[in-house]
Amino acid sequence: MADPILKIEIDGAIVTLTMNRPGKRNAMCEELLEALQAFYFTPPEGVRVVILQGVEGHYCSGLDLSEHVHRSAEENLYHSRHWHAVMEKIQFGGLITVSAIFGAAIGGGLELAASTHVRIAEASTIFQLPEGRRGIFVGGGATARVGRLLGADRMTEMMLTGRKYGADEGVALGLAHYSVEDGAGLELAQSLAGKIARNAPLSNYLMVQSIARINDMSQADGLFTESLAAALSQTTPDAEEGLLAFLEKRAPKFR
Repeated sequence: MADPILKIEIDGAIVTLTMNRPGKRNAMCEELLEALQAFYFTPPEGVRVVILQGVEGHYCSGLDLSEHVHRSAEENLYHSRHWHAVMEKIQFGGLITVSAIFGAAIGGGLELAASTHVRIAEASTIFQLPEGRRGIFVGGGATARVGRLLGADRMTEMMLTGRKYGADEGVALGLAHYSVEDGAGLELAQSLAGKIARNAPLSNYLMVQSIARINDMSQADGLFTESLAAALSQTTPDAEEGLLAFLEKRAPKFR
């Protein structure tokens, strides 16, 4: 049997997803997008944190242009909206995703990474939005996610010039949170995933659901939403356990 296009390895509360298109730099085809959708929309029970990576030296080189050129305008519209739905589910579906990035995180690959919550970039990482050189425009959520990370002005320049950023530059700009040497990304991802998985589940959920949305609100609305999230989290059994564990100088045991 052929290897699956999305390899799934479960280890307790942590699952490692490996985008598996060797020879294609893990370019995003319809089959891979649907595999990501199938996982994130119906994740295995008990999974809390996802580590997302690629194979053969690349994270994801973006949209598979061999598929793109055969679509009509209407089909491209629906395809873009399909991307948006999957990226939205990755960001807000409830699972925490840590991206272990190396090689190409280009175009749609950068859009995918931007929908994840923790991003580790190895030294080989290349961040780029080269759509202008292809005569197209981003369609997988870059204007809403990458634009928020970089700012509209810097993203515009990045797209106009086809500019590439490396791992250290990516950290400085907000495209990544960690810069590590080549080969060290997965180990750090596993360590961070373990820490995240040990958090109280509702606390993780509220962080993912609230912070990005509050950033889009007025200050008054954001502060009220923060109060609601705080009130909800602080009345749970996990909050009681967290406080007791702190007072007893031990690690908490959350649900």
